[in-house]
Amino acid sequence: MVDRAAAQPEAADRLLAALPADMRHEMLDRMLLIRAFEERAEALYALGQVHGTMHLSIGQEAAAVGASFALRRGHDYLLNHHRGHGHVLAWGSEVERMMAEFLGRETGYCRGRGGSMHIANVAANNLGANGIVAGGLPIAAGVGLSITLRRTDQVVLVIFGDGAMNEGAFHESMNLAAIWDLPVIYLCENNQYAMSMAVERAFRVEPLSLRAAAYGMPGETVDGNDVLAVYDAVGRAAARARVGQGPSLVEAVTYRWRGHSKSDRQAYRTRDEVKVWQGRDPIPLFAARLGESAEALAQRRAAAEARIDVAVAFAEASPEPEVSRILEGVYA
Repeated sequence: MVDRAAAQPEAADRLLAALPADMRHEMLDRMLLIRAFEERAEALYALGQVHGTMHLSIGQEAAAVGASFALRRGHDYLLNHHRGHGHVLAWGSEVERMMAEFLGRETGYCRGRGGSMHIANVAANNLGANGIVAGGLPIAAGVGLSITLRRTDQVVLVIFGDGAMNEGAFHESMNLAAIWDLPVIYLCENNQYAMSMAVERAFRVEPLSLRAAAYGMPGETVDGNDVLAVYDAVGRAAARARVGQGPSLVEAVTYRWRGHSKSDRQAYRTRDEVKVWQGRDPIPLFAARLGESAEALAQRRAAAEARIDVAVAFAEASPEPEVSRILEGVYA
């Protein structure tokens, strides 16, 4: 495996100094909340309380938080993919309603109809996840066109994996956004494997952000385990988009600690490889940069887990959708 992340430059210390103290700790707490949510999700799945499958992003929290905090959450738009719990939480959604949706309850964001892979919060301009690889990319071009026609200063962030970059929808969306100067930020979470296909076997270019040149837009690769590096890159892309300078492609090199889904036996990688990346855990890395002691970080982690306890209790006490109303919201 080629070690791309280690070669990425770290975000400058000035980024940290420019952030308000409360925002720095909010970013850390949000990463911890995402980690706690997904670890509990994994436990609930093992107990048989989750319908269908799920895709965990444990180890990728920095990309979700860095990108979301760089934007005007609730004003800008978000489109993400099936490995999307972290994106929704980073966008600021209520963890109780997130957990209720995850468990298929009526009090969830989609009234239990979306489940793990299709959580949306339209009121906050989170237009939802998509179970189709690259499915959100053409939608992002449409949202970008809407923003342009309405002449607002909004942008749309669309998050996808490295596997989506080899789908036709990726190229079509990038081309449209480029020729029409649409305010779209393309964020590729390169977690090394599209299901089980290593990026080295699927691409002839490295880094993947080089593909931006084919569409005449800026492309940048950053360390996806460095929350400030992602924050900086997405923030600069947003600034360009808001003044009519068009789309950008950001590649965040990261790693998923768990398998593609719960049915993945992970025969395509070694335990030693996983351990190397676990040593680059984005949460303690950022905590260290903030000067957090081990004791303080443990307290923050415990607080995140306590919030998850409350969310689970809320979800479990919520009703399941009534069968007689299950077709509400179906267009045809």
